[in-house]
Amino acid sequence: METGRVLHVVLFQPEIAPNTGNVGRMCALTRSRLHLIHPLGFVINDRNLRRAGMDYWKSLDVQEHVDWHAFRASPQTPQRLWLFTTKAETIYWDAKFTDGDGLVFGNEGAGAPTWLHDEIGAAQRVSIPHANAALRSLNLSTAAGVATYEALRQIGLPRP
Repeated sequence: METGRVLHVVLFQPEIAPNTGNVGRMCALTRSRLHLIHPLGFVINDRNLRRAGMDYWKSLDVQEHVDWHAFRASPQTPQRLWLFTTKAETIYWDAKFTDGDGLVFGNEGAGAPTWLHDEIGAAQRVSIPHANAALRSLNLSTAAGVATYEALRQIGLPRP
């Protein structure tokens, strides 16, 4: 991976392989670093990720962490984390992303646990607004894409 701007996309215990594959593909294309926090709900292999992004996996800067504590202890961990959640008062458009930030996403079934919300703190929690209050949230890979491109718009998209 080239040095310079690095955005970190952090998936906390993702459960659905195609979502993770799509996020991996996006990270490869944007030169963002993908962090996968175990346990995963699937095995990373060609069968599970083929359609979504396995052919991009070789170009991906991906770090796997046995759990959240290992992620936090890693020298690859971003200094500042933003938790994307429906339980936030700040809209992600109002966040000021900077080079080296980490965008954290909970899993598809339960989102991020309460302790993770508490650890990251209310000031670093952001939501993606939507017009239909009867619906819960965007798909994980869609939310990660929307968030990543807004952060890269602010800090500067790496060029080929």
